[in-house]
Amino acid sequence: MSPLPLVPLSSSTSAACRDPLSARRWPLALSALAAAALLGSACGGPGASAPPPRAATPMVAAPAECPTPAEPADAEDATSAEDAHSEAQAQADAAAQAAEAAQAEEDQPELSLEPVAFADIPGWQQDRVDQAMPALLRSCGRLDRLPLQRPVGPGALAGTVATWRPICKAARRVPAGDADAARRFFRAHFAAYLAGDRGDPAGRFTGYYEAHMRGAEKPGGRYRYPIYKRPPELVMVELNDFYPRPKPRRVAGRVVDGRLKPYYTRAQISRGALAGRDLELFWVDDPVDALFAQIQGSGIVELPDGSEVRVGYAGKNGHAYTAIGRELLREGAITREEMSMQAIRAWFDANPGRTQEMINRNRAFVFFEREQRDGAIGAQGVVLTPERSVAVDPYYIPLSSPIFIDTEVPDPDAPGQTMPFRQLVIAQDTGGAIRGPVRGDIFWGAGERAFAIAGQLKGRGRYHILLPRAVAPKR
Repeated sequence: MSPLPLVPLSSSTSAACRDPLSARRWPLALSALAAAALLGSACGGPGASAPPPRAATPMVAAPAECPTPAEPADAEDATSAEDAHSEAQAQADAAAQAAEAAQAEEDQPELSLEPVAFADIPGWQQDRVDQAMPALLRSCGRLDRLPLQRPVGPGALAGTVATWRPICKAARRVPAGDADAARRFFRAHFAAYLAGDRGDPAGRFTGYYEAHMRGAEKPGGRYRYPIYKRPPELVMVELNDFYPRPKPRRVAGRVVDGRLKPYYTRAQISRGALAGRDLELFWVDDPVDALFAQIQGSGIVELPDGSEVRVGYAGKNGHAYTAIGRELLREGAITREEMSMQAIRAWFDANPGRTQEMINRNRAFVFFEREQRDGAIGAQGVVLTPERSVAVDPYYIPLSSPIFIDTEVPDPDAPGQTMPFRQLVIAQDTGGAIRGPVRGDIFWGAGERAFAIAGQLKGRGRYHILLPRAVAPKR
């Protein structure tokens, strides 16, 4: 998937999450607490404990209780009045922030699970579920290297690694290519649940793929646009190491004069912030292809001699992602109905003079590394399987979980038409734009067919998650 809107990808952190909902709420609580502290200090009150986010309503009234400054009589008093006005404005802003945080807390999605019989899952009997077994076995290989007590998923929703040991042992005994045997395996070891957001099963599905680039190891001629390896000074700070919370939080930056500062933006990098440091991994002939590779989180570089090298996600600069499609939509360059990666590509082709300016609106930047393994690598650290791997939100859905998706995808052989997609996939990846209990980004592999489907996929549908029978679901 992508580290950016479509693709995901740093290491999986879902095991550290205890409760999906509280994992989402703690940053909101911090916002409200900060606002409360500001209000308290502005009124001369104690700076000790602040009320929780739900106390936002009383906070709004607090500024009115502060003393009203006297009418200024001279320049010094005027300055004091100006300071008081700024202080009052800060109080009002803090109160608004607290109210917004409390409202956002109320709006947080919540995973719901409804038990379902396998026979009642549309398409279950028709799918070649055996084709998902190689992906599952790769996840098993990853789990085999983890401590037995490690939780699998938020709140150990899918048990612990110990729960999966007998499941993975049984999975290795399923004959390859035997769909019926694979179905018996899943029925024996898993229970099926219709996933929903507070009971609403409607979800959204997109797709991603391995981007293709033409490049060289040295600049020259058409090869003018560098893709970079990770700079050694890029620092990733795990905030949980300092302030333990349910939701993992990371900050990226660089140390300047003993202080952590934001890393260079995409625009600064494109203007040469990293030039001359031997950080160029490859030089490619198209900046849009490089952008798409960053969005996807991986890519294939075709060298002048025809050989190919895979590159995978190695880190990001830490700046917020801005979707180029959203920018084009805002300008009226593309309609919502037309929006796809193909439409974005066509816009760039028709507007070469604006290419870099538009790309630079996305401050986020992804660094790559050469991949030795034969395939794109997901957040779980395993090679992804086309049409059988999916990126999910790990704050709700455990990585390694089998998921049966029911949606519609573009038909690459019939432009404008869709075809049913009812298949078992394995949760093995995450993505910056993959948020919510019923949200999936299906991996399609490499090549024109993969691009044709993934680039246009904007499907609605639902999915059933399979959880180990030995575990009683927590929702």
